[in-house]
Amino acid sequence: MPIPSEPPAPPLPYTPDYPIRTARLDLRPVTADDFAAIHTYQRRPEVCRYLYWGPLDEAGSRDSVAAKTTRTTLRDSGDVLQLAVVVRETGTLVGDVTFVYTSREHRQGGIGYVFNPEHSGRGYATEASRALLELGFEELGLHRVQAELDGRNTASARLLERLGMRREGHLRENEFLDGEWTDEVVYAMLAREWRAQRG
Repeated sequence: MPIPSEPPAPPLPYTPDYPIRTARLDLRPVTADDFAAIHTYQRRPEVCRYLYWGPLDEAGSRDSVAAKTTRTTLRDSGDVLQLAVVVRETGTLVGDVTFVYTSREHRQGGIGYVFNPEHSGRGYATEASRALLELGFEELGLHRVQAELDGRNTASARLLERLGMRREGHLRENEFLDGEWTDEVVYAMLAREWRAQRG
């Protein structure tokens, strides 16, 4: 059976039609007014434990939020979208997600996410991350999307597996974080796997 051709990459610059809507969530550009909600989880050690930054003090979060507000459009390989995740019914900001346009030439992308643990257990991170996969495969015509995580972060690994991403690599002690050598795990999905999953 022939593999359907992947959609062509859109012309750059590319700005999604905001907000990106899922069943319960709106993914929209971060604004300066989001500082308090984002700092609530960026300052928490348990949130930042497996990340490459943090926990952040007030000044650090203000710098982080200011940078996120500029990341709304893709202009070239390496560009990033950083979007607030808001529960539509309540208007509550529960986390933020990242989409990396890794390579236009090779049609590669990456996803990441950080969520407030006060809103965990409701599937918000999975729902928002699935929207990023849809953006990559359906809107940007990517061939492959991947995610990297600290090997100790089993909760994040389970999330990626729920999305249908494959565990592709396990790099032993390749990062020195929080005073110790840690592993990095790579998950990925191909466009044909996305299409098969979507039926």
